[in-house]
Amino acid sequence: MNPLLRFLVLALVLPAAACSTLSAQQRDRAIAIAAAARAPAVDCGQPDRCAEPSPLRALAGEAFAASAAAPDGAPHHYALLLDEGGDALLARVNLIRSATRRIDLQTYIFDTDDSARLVLDELLAAARRGVRVRLLIDQLSAIADLRILAALSGAHQNLELRIYNPTFNLAKPNYLHYAASVVCCFRRFNQRMHNKLLVVDEAVGIAGGRNYQDDYYDWDAQFNFRDRDVLVAGPEVRTMERNFAAYWDDRRSVPVERLNDVARRLLADGVPAMPPARPAHPRRLEALSQAASDPETVRTQLVARAMPVAAVEYLADLPDKHHGDSALEDGVGAAGLAGLLAGAQQEVLLQTPYLVLSDHALDIFRGLRGREVPPQVRVSTNSLAATDNPIVYALTYKYKRRHVRELGFDLFEYKPFPADPPVDPALGGWRPGQAPADAPDPDVARSELPGGSLGGSRGSAGEDQVAAKLRTETRPSLLRTSAPANRPLPVTGAGPRMGLHAKSMVIDRRIAVVGTHNFDPRSETYNTEAAVVIDDPAFARALAASIEGDIAPGNSWAVAPRAKPPVLSGLNYSVGKVLERSPILDLWPWRYATNYEFQPGPECPRPLPRRDPEFHRCYAPVGDFPEVSLGPKSILTRMLTAFGAGLVPIL
Repeated sequence: MNPLLRFLVLALVLPAAACSTLSAQQRDRAIAIAAAARAPAVDCGQPDRCAEPSPLRALAGEAFAASAAAPDGAPHHYALLLDEGGDALLARVNLIRSATRRIDLQTYIFDTDDSARLVLDELLAAARRGVRVRLLIDQLSAIADLRILAALSGAHQNLELRIYNPTFNLAKPNYLHYAASVVCCFRRFNQRMHNKLLVVDEAVGIAGGRNYQDDYYDWDAQFNFRDRDVLVAGPEVRTMERNFAAYWDDRRSVPVERLNDVARRLLADGVPAMPPARPAHPRRLEALSQAASDPETVRTQLVARAMPVAAVEYLADLPDKHHGDSALEDGVGAAGLAGLLAGAQQEVLLQTPYLVLSDHALDIFRGLRGREVPPQVRVSTNSLAATDNPIVYALTYKYKRRHVRELGFDLFEYKPFPADPPVDPALGGWRPGQAPADAPDPDVARSELPGGSLGGSRGSAGEDQVAAKLRTETRPSLLRTSAPANRPLPVTGAGPRMGLHAKSMVIDRRIAVVGTHNFDPRSETYNTEAAVVIDDPAFARALAASIEGDIAPGNSWAVAPRAKPPVLSGLNYSVGKVLERSPILDLWPWRYATNYEFQPGPECPRPLPRRDPEFHRCYAPVGDFPEVSLGPKSILTRMLTAFGAGLVPIL
């Protein structure tokens, strides 16, 4: 940055930040105010803390018993893919209610909308019945309501809240603080805790891509994430717990009452009462809450799909990654995933929302491609119409030739209105493309599903019946609250849409990976990340089937070389390759590859791989940016700008 501009930004912000800093005496007084307000009484005197019986929680008992009885001492586990947002929220609420000793929750985003407030209220209820609750949130997307944060700081002796890596020791910095952080301490500001983890009683854990916000549970009427978690029950959950403890005890994790803005609130007004919940859709919330306490619903909706697996490993970065300890950086997290990927023999099935490969990842894929018999690599990622981050997609688009030709990827871009998304209307989810006039009526949805129960498979019956029973979602959502330069673009379709957020991998139909790692330079360099690795053919096949459902023709466009380049083939390829390396602009309009839509018919009864000689007869080109509602000038301005190489690691 220009030195003069750097000076001006710091001159504007640092004095204000200094003025907001508290003295040691003020901070101690705020801490004392919060501590004195914490209620010591518990609502339950029973040894199990009045935990609700849960067949989902009982899986842990079976796993530990099988592990203890195994003659070879091999650990036994249960694992459950959580593909649908409704199932993911149902599992979380049910497990929190089943806790008898401790709940640890770690996340990157925690909102105050319906789903997040439901989880927060459940955590408070668990603390009040005697369960120790620890909540750790990255500061960049932590709860933005200072009244709620101040209330939580003094809510109960059993509940603790810490904020990870707070900018200027604030819970809620403004844009000037962010600007000053980028200017004065760029690397530290970008060191984010991207891990998402819920651990109950060191017995059951949930890890994966979902944060705590309606968008991750199919509850937003404009934009929802197609995401994935995995629930694990058994001995490896203790590793999850130890990893959480490392972050909890790290010096970057600051008790919320020690942050300047929260402390000032405490000094001025004491510990406020928790603001009452005002759900946008109370009936939907009540239906989910009732389902979470119904053992039969939990059994049929979740437990019935859990799979016994043996080899489970939790690969996670440690907070030391942010302290520059390279010895620790190299043994976990991204390095562990790289080793798995490099060991692939026949096939790699990769799903990532952002396809921006680091130099290290490029080396791995080039090594795979250079083998005498290279493994097939299929990649599921976002289209421009589906992504929540068009700036990052620009780099995916820029290197499409490299991905398809040099690395040999079979690439599929997710549609904003997939025909068969994993969404359960019976649990309140919006299906993409539904008219946004009404919200789902959970009672009607439940009654119209087979057997009158909460069904939940992709394409289940009853979804068409509830499509007309939506009501307006008024909560400010991702589309309206994010920065204009970095939010989903307008599309030609109507109704709620989806964007891919799942981060998963299947190697040789044997090793399954579900986690938070976006397979991009930011995940490798700046964020801390985590993943569950399961070495089990049956579970790997289940995950592969889920990803293959996402790349089916109704849900994704296939990316393939153009049949007939609009200019001389050699010239087109050479110019595109040269401009691909340009650090500033990449305006060449005729790309090597584009998107295709499958055209089924008597002569094309099934989808074909892009290398099939009949591919271009069965697939119609739909352009580089299908379903994006932008004029040519806007596309060139916003999408074809080649960002400097220096931006790649932070995107």
